[in-house]
Amino acid sequence: MWSRSRWWPATLAGQFLVLQLTVLLLVVAVASVVSVQQSDADFRDTRGARLRAAAESMANIEPVRDPFLEGLVERRRASLTSYTQQVRTRVQASGVYLTDPDGVVLVSSDFGGRERRIDLDDSTVQQLRTWTGDVDDFGTPSIAAQVPIIDDEGELVGIAMVAEEYPTWGERARSVLPDLLTFAGLGLSLGVAGAFLLSRLIRRRTRGLEPAAIAALADQREALLHSIREGVVAVSDDGTVTVLSDSARELIGLDGEVEGRRIDDLDLDPAVRDLLADGAEIRDHVVVLGERVLVVNRNPVVEGGRRVASVTTLRDRTELLALQSELSARESITNTLRAQTHEFHNQLHTISGLVQLGEYDEVSRLVGTLSRRRRDIFDAVTAHVEDPAVAALLIAKTSLAAERGVGLVMAPDSDLPRLDPEASTDVGTVLGNLVDNAVDASVSVGGATVEVDVRLDGDVVRLAVADTGPGVPPEMVGEIFRRGWSTKASTVEGRGVGLALVQVVCERRGGAVTVHPGPDGSGAVFEAQLPGAEVGVQA
Repeated sequence: MWSRSRWWPATLAGQFLVLQLTVLLLVVAVASVVSVQQSDADFRDTRGARLRAAAESMANIEPVRDPFLEGLVERRRASLTSYTQQVRTRVQASGVYLTDPDGVVLVSSDFGGRERRIDLDDSTVQQLRTWTGDVDDFGTPSIAAQVPIIDDEGELVGIAMVAEEYPTWGERARSVLPDLLTFAGLGLSLGVAGAFLLSRLIRRRTRGLEPAAIAALADQREALLHSIREGVVAVSDDGTVTVLSDSARELIGLDGEVEGRRIDDLDLDPAVRDLLADGAEIRDHVVVLGERVLVVNRNPVVEGGRRVASVTTLRDRTELLALQSELSARESITNTLRAQTHEFHNQLHTISGLVQLGEYDEVSRLVGTLSRRRRDIFDAVTAHVEDPAVAALLIAKTSLAAERGVGLVMAPDSDLPRLDPEASTDVGTVLGNLVDNAVDASVSVGGATVEVDVRLDGDVVRLAVADTGPGVPPEMVGEIFRRGWSTKASTVEGRGVGLALVQVVCERRGGAVTVHPGPDGSGAVFEAQLPGAEVGVQA
C-alpha cells in the first residue's frame, strides 16, 4: 500500500490541483450516469408513444377486433399472427401479443408465450384504459403499450400489447458516448488549465507558504496573542477588528466576540475609539482610560502603495507613572537641597567675609534675617497644613519656586489636618504635580505667583492651584487630561505625565480634576477632589 508521501503532493498548489482533478472526474462520471438516464427517459418517451400508437391501431382495426367479438380467434390465428408480425416489423418491436381479458396470450408475433400470461401488475388496461410502462416480457425488461379491445357493449374482450426490449448498457453508452467524450474532454481540459492557474494564484497569495507552514504561523499567532503583555489591536481599512490580543482586551475593557466586528459597533471609550479608527502613524501618545494611563503607538500597514490596515499597540504605564511621580518628588527634594546648599554656601561666604572684616554687627543682622526668612516659610505653610508630609512638600516647593523667581503662597483660608498615610500620599502626588505644572507655566511667561488652596471638607480633600501662566486654551479644557496635555509652553502637547497621573489618582479615589481660567481671565486654576480621606492620629 502506498504511503501518503508517494501519491499525495507535498505542496499546497499540487494538492489543490489533485483535488480539482478529482472533482472534475467525479463531475464527468455523474454527468455520464445522468446522460445515460436521460437517454433512457428519451427512449421511454419516444418509443412508448410509437408503441402505444401501434397497439391502439391494432386493437381498433377490424381484422383484429372482429375475431375477438365473434369468438373466432382460434380459427383466425394464422391471419392474426401474420398481422402481429407485420406490426412488429413496422415498429421494430421485440414482441406483439393479443390476449384474452385475463392477459393469457392467444396470438404472438413469434409464436412464443402462447397460453402464458403477460405482465399486468402495474397496468390499467383491465380498467379499459390504455397503459404504457415497464413490463417483464417473459424474462426480458421491456417497455410496452397495452390497449383494451372492447365490444359494442363496452365489455373487455381482449388486450393488444406491443413491447420493445430495453437496450443494454453498452448500447446506451454507445448512443451518448461520442458527444459525452467530446464535452467531457473539453471540460477536463478547461478544468485542468483553470485548476493549474488557480493553484498558482493561491501559491502567490500565500507567499509561497505550504499548509504546514501556514498552520505553524496560525499556532504561533495564537500563542503570541495569549502571552504578550503589550496590547495589540489590528484594524482593517474598513474599520473591522482583525486581531485583538488578550492584553488589549483587558486594557480597553472588551468582552465577548470582538474580532470581525467594526470599531463603531464596540462599546469603547471615545478617546480609544478615535485612536483605533484613525490610520495615521502616532508615537508614544498618552491616553487616560479609567484608572489606567496607556501609551499608544500606531503604525499603518501598507501593501502595494495602499494602506490596508493599522496595528495599534497599548502599554499600561500606570505603575510606571506612579514610580515616575515618586522619582520626580525625590528629584524635587534633591533640587531644593541643591538650591539651599548653593544659597547656604553663598551665605557662609558672606558671613566669613564679614567676620574677617570684623563686622560682627552685620553678621548678627544677616543671621537674623536668614533665620526669619526660613521661619516665615515654615510658618506660612504649617499655619495652614498640619500633615507633615504635605507640609514638607510645600516647603520644598516654595524654596524651589523662589529660586526660579516665582512666589508660592498659601490661600488665607487653607486648612489641612493630619491625614491617614494613604490619603497623605495621594494628596502629595496630586499637589506636587499641579504645583510643578503651575510653576513651569508661570516661568514660561514671566509670571510671579502660584497660589495653593488645600482643605479638608468632610472626608474630601479639595485642592486648588492657581498660576499666572498663559492659561489653557478654551477648546482644550475638556481634553487636556485625557490627551495627556500640559500647560508647559515648550510644546503644544506637552509631556502630559503629571496631569495624566493626577487624573488617575483622583479617579481612583472616586474624585475628579478640572481646570478653568483665573478670576481675571488670565492663568489657569486646577481644582482636584480626593474623597475618602481620614484624619490621622498624631504620634
